[in-house]
Amino acid sequence: MLAIIVTSHGQFARGLLQSAEMIYGKSTKVTAVTLAANESLTDLANHYQTAIQEMEPVTELLFLVDLWGGSPFNAASQIVAQHPDKYGLVAGLNLPMLIEALSLQQQSLTEVIPHLERAARSSIRHLDLQAGTGDDELL
Repeated sequence: MLAIIVTSHGQFARGLLQSAEMIYGKSTKVTAVTLAANESLTDLANHYQTAIQEMEPVTELLFLVDLWGGSPFNAASQIVAQHPDKYGLVAGLNLPMLIEALSLQQQSLTEVIPHLERAARSSIRHLDLQAGTGDDELL
């Protein structure tokens, strides 16, 4: 089973995981790790290691991070670089992406990552009442 660490600056990851569990249900081997304003990359890396140990055994692990190039990304990428064959990282975390990841935990990391990239892109939509087309038909 694919383990997932949802991570962010501040409490965003915890709130997102709570929302996803309201919609999808509780999953195993999923945890939120957050970075507080007074914490360093070393602190965050230690939080990641603790989370991984608590989910053992972990055969494959996916980090879902809030922002490309931010501290959660940087700390996670260092861990992924040590295990490139079984750890992965996707940035741009949003609720549809997390729900998709939860639904795909039984699949391999090589299948999940491309699927999440497609799902995240397609989850960005707008309501166009002026054109009379698109998602406004839901009204």
